[in-house]
Amino acid sequence: MRYGLDTEGRDIFDRAYTATYGPAREVVAEIYDEVADGTELRSVILAERRLGARPMSRIGGSPMWTVGERAHARRAERELPVDPFTAGVFVAPMTAQVDEFAERGHPWSEIVNESVIEAVDSLLPYMHARDVAYMVDNCSRTSRLGARRWGPRFQAAYEQIAYPAAEHPADTALLTAFDSHPVHEALAVAAKLRPSVDIAVA
Repeated sequence: MRYGLDTEGRDIFDRAYTATYGPAREVVAEIYDEVADGTELRSVILAERRLGARPMSRIGGSPMWTVGERAHARRAERELPVDPFTAGVFVAPMTAQVDEFAERGHPWSEIVNESVIEAVDSLLPYMHARDVAYMVDNCSRTSRLGARRWGPRFQAAYEQIAYPAAEHPADTALLTAFDSHPVHEALAVAAKLRPSVDIAVA
């Protein structure tokens, strides 16, 4: 996808990707730690107690979630252009999660499935048919709680750290690491096992 962009678009992608990778990696690492040591589970248990008295509110009212309305107004178009800034910000946390899982010893089959394949083959088609908020609030209660807890953390990290940093030149070391990343080979192998039928959401 990156190589399908023109020179200007690739520069925007590169700056967005390298500016977002570091903040995303920090949040991903924190989530991993809190799941691994039971903190996230304790948080869910405490939330369950509160939800016995007060039901969970819908998530789709803030500007962060309602931006999908503008995207859905254009979804009838079959050949939508790739926004290079959005693409860079989107790919960065995927790569950050890949690197975090690899550093912690997960097998590549699990890494690519959890970090890329589920998003591309399942979540993105679902969000395209509905929207992000609809997807979140039709997931498990644990997922709904997690989105409410960690979504604003990602938003703050991007708005306060990544987006200002994207005004500066891209980090060439991060780009070199991305170009030669072993995840590309792992995904190529996994793609050979991919079913020929795409997911459809009516």
